[in-house]
Amino acid sequence: MSYSSALIMLCPSLLTDIPACTNGAGNEHKSSGFGPVFEEQPVDTIYPEESPEDKIIMSCRTRANPPATYRWWLDNTEIVIGNEDDYSLMGGNLVISFPDRSKHAGNYSCLASNEFGTLVSQKASVQFGYLDMFSSDEREAVYVKEGQGAVLLCDPPPHFPEDLSFRWMLNEFPEFIPLDKRRFVSQTTGNLYISTVRASDSGNYSCFVSSPSIAKSVFSKFIPLVPIAERSLRKYPADIKVKSPDTYTLLGQNVTLECFALGNPIPQIRWRKVDGDLPVERHNISMSGSLLHLYDIQYEDEGLYECEADNSKGKDRHKVHLYVEGAPEWVEKISSSERDIGGDYIMSCLASGKPKPHVHFLKNGRMNHELRFTDLTFDDSGMYQCIAENRHGTIYANAELRVFAGAPSFEWNPVKPKLLGAKNGRVVIDCKPRAAPRPSISWSKGTELLHNSSRIFIWPDGSLELLNVTKSDEGKYTCLAENDRGRANSSGSLSVTDATKITLAPSSADISVGESARMECAASHDPTLDLTFIWSLDAHVIDRDREHYESKMDGQAGTSSSELLISNTQLRHAGRYSCTAQTPVDNVTVSAELVVRGPPGPPGGVRVDEVLTSSVRVTWSHGTDNLSPISKYSIQYRDVQAQQDWRDASTSPVNVEGNAEMATVINLTPWTEYEFRVIATNTLGTGPPSDPSPKITTRETRPVVAPSDIGGGGETSRELTITWMPVQPQYYYGSNFGYIIAFKPHNDPEWMRVTVTDPQARKYVHKDSKIPPSTRFEVKMKAFNSQGEGPFSISAFIYSSQDVPAEAPTIIEARTLSATEAVVSWVPLQLQTVEGYQVRYWRESVENEASAQRALVSSRENHTRLDNMKPNSHYLIEVRAYNGAGYGPASQRHKIYTKKAPPSRPPKIIGTKMNYSGTTINIAWEQVEPLANESTVEGYKVLYRPEGQPSGMLYTTVKQSIDLPMKKGDYLVEVRAHSEGGDGAVAQVRIAGKNTFTLVHEDRFRRCFYVKVTYK
Repeated sequence: MSYSSALIMLCPSLLTDIPACTNGAGNEHKSSGFGPVFEEQPVDTIYPEESPEDKIIMSCRTRANPPATYRWWLDNTEIVIGNEDDYSLMGGNLVISFPDRSKHAGNYSCLASNEFGTLVSQKASVQFGYLDMFSSDEREAVYVKEGQGAVLLCDPPPHFPEDLSFRWMLNEFPEFIPLDKRRFVSQTTGNLYISTVRASDSGNYSCFVSSPSIAKSVFSKFIPLVPIAERSLRKYPADIKVKSPDTYTLLGQNVTLECFALGNPIPQIRWRKVDGDLPVERHNISMSGSLLHLYDIQYEDEGLYECEADNSKGKDRHKVHLYVEGAPEWVEKISSSERDIGGDYIMSCLASGKPKPHVHFLKNGRMNHELRFTDLTFDDSGMYQCIAENRHGTIYANAELRVFAGAPSFEWNPVKPKLLGAKNGRVVIDCKPRAAPRPSISWSKGTELLHNSSRIFIWPDGSLELLNVTKSDEGKYTCLAENDRGRANSSGSLSVTDATKITLAPSSADISVGESARMECAASHDPTLDLTFIWSLDAHVIDRDREHYESKMDGQAGTSSSELLISNTQLRHAGRYSCTAQTPVDNVTVSAELVVRGPPGPPGGVRVDEVLTSSVRVTWSHGTDNLSPISKYSIQYRDVQAQQDWRDASTSPVNVEGNAEMATVINLTPWTEYEFRVIATNTLGTGPPSDPSPKITTRETRPVVAPSDIGGGGETSRELTITWMPVQPQYYYGSNFGYIIAFKPHNDPEWMRVTVTDPQARKYVHKDSKIPPSTRFEVKMKAFNSQGEGPFSISAFIYSSQDVPAEAPTIIEARTLSATEAVVSWVPLQLQTVEGYQVRYWRESVENEASAQRALVSSRENHTRLDNMKPNSHYLIEVRAYNGAGYGPASQRHKIYTKKAPPSRPPKIIGTKMNYSGTTINIAWEQVEPLANESTVEGYKVLYRPEGQPSGMLYTTVKQSIDLPMKKGDYLVEVRAHSEGGDGAVAQVRIAGKNTFTLVHEDRFRRCFYVKVTYK
């Protein structure tokens, strides 16, 4: 960061025709008026070329007395209002009618003037915004293999300004693509990046571009993306395609860096600052690592940032340099001032910024040659501006300088009429009349003219000082001021009071953290005056309402006392406590020391060196012991990548004494990033930890942990599948980690070895046509890294896959049960390798073999039921045995013909009738006539069940009616036709019964039922 200052500028005038506005020599001060003060200034404006508005308004408003007049400039040329129809004034605002880029684009400034001077506003640009349509040319299709990455180019149309935002549509508006760790849209280029293309990505894509400055959006022609299917998806290493260029940003702004990589598996993205740490609480990483946001940029954020993308196939890195510069900011600026005629004055400005700002001055709108004044005159009055600028901006500081002349006057600042002084004390009486040129000052007491002596002194500023005041000094004092324009005087009466004295001073104390301390203070004073006690710590007044502090005060005429209680003291409460007894006339102060002892402060300067595979040396410097010697140190560590909590470290020596400044931390894990901190302890407790050390990574060494849970066996014929539990990352102990697998037939002396480079792999399949089936293999594994190989695991024993069954079953019988069901049985194979049977069946000449229905049956069964068949159809059936190696040969195909479908029409209920005794009810229906493609009716099934229950009594009959017993409660009667093709559609009757009741008729009793029949 650089600073620029200006005292004198020797620059030619750029605004030579602006008249100077001054007070005029000899004019007296005009107290009621003032020069222009900006309340509203023009701002940068972007006018959309397609805007329906037909004007631009540039603001300019000031506060001034008398009111200001306004003029406007465009690119250093004055705009003549009235000569051109394009421009008009509305107050101080400039109205541009029917804006045209060729005539009205440029930098505008406003000048405001009155009799006190002229001010120039900040410059403001007028620019014309546009966003053209995309080209109407068709976009070419993009063909990409599944698993590879893809980039779809946006190629935005011509536009201004550059602040565009980008989204992508899929197939139709407004279906915008959701972004995730696999898909990314660069807000720099607008391109769409897909790290790993999948079949689901197929479609038509369009780039949707928005310009927030002109509120307009356009979208491109659709780009077809065609994924090309692969038999097996290949893996591709991480390849960074979105790379933020070296970036310039401004102090206090926010910046976003982009990074996105193609690859399969989807790469993981991480950010770091190469030459330091990412700013704490001022950064955020989003979009699965693709975006690094830096907030409220500071100069220390400048440096090199690295993005790393990695997957199991490889890594890629990109570095971007961030440069931080700053727009001008005022460190010191001019302010309005009134100065005496004939005096000296310097107006100065100091601005910071990067690059270093250029600073210059204006007076009344003209370049000014100097801002150092000697022997001020009225011509120096006016409106001054300090301007600081660099390539990032321009700032203005405005001020009015007035030169004043006048005879002395005490109207605004008379001598205090009543003055008090303490006996034996010191009294200063101010005399500050308003006058220019500076007046001569003299003092008198009564009629006696005073002169400097051992007790009386007249200061250069006119104040009168009296030392060792006594009662004889009481009386009337008069100040007389005189210059070449006149004279004036002002008087005040002095009264002398008794001096204030401390009668009880606070005592020093020595305590420990958490204890309480009490301090007392008493004073005598003049009984006519009020006294106040003020307590302070190290010259800072104590707020009595703060936690830990409580004060009390007691007093009577001439004597007062105060008590300060400090409860639950902390280290920050130690220091020099002062009690000040104060009256309106004098004060007296006494002090005492409070010593607070406590646990030690944090150690400093923690560093790490002598880094080995499992140990490091930690050094530090002693922190404050807080007045109690440090007895021991403890060291803590944490694994940075695992984001562990802090843990106590094992050290050598085991006990680190209080006078130590280094120790060796042992039992660390190789190739692990750590940070350390140190904590001190004394007899009063354990203090806070130090700041963490710089991060270090222990050295690499060969691994010592082998994969566990080794297993596997045969899956497909002539294959040997080996599985294991991968080693956890903390046990890699080095880079380029992988596995070595050794295996052999159990009794074979020769081992076969293979290498697996993926540390997260869990499975290896060895394919070899010479592998004998169902053979016992011995398998062992070990890990390796760049430093060497680790130990082998304990051997595990697995079996190679068995061969598929070599024989085909023989079908004994296949017959239909109904229109949709059949049963098939076969002769089971006498092979131990058979795990079960697969039955396939499909409609002949209608369905192909590939779409056949399948049924799996255990090896313990030799028959199964086939369902979901179509009525009145020819079916082919075959059976084959299977095991873990696959399916054996199929049996000879057997052909069956399913029966016709059952009747599709339900019986029509034609009557329900209860017998005279009420014990039965008769249900009758019409004969069901099947259609031509339906089975012949062989009879009827009647289900009689309680309502709400699935089961009941099932009756069969060849008649068209049935008598059912009458029961209490609600029942359902379901009637359906039965045929060789199965049961037909159902008709349903609901019977609602009530309890018996007695009817009396002609002196005879009869028992009756009420029956309600509901048809469905």
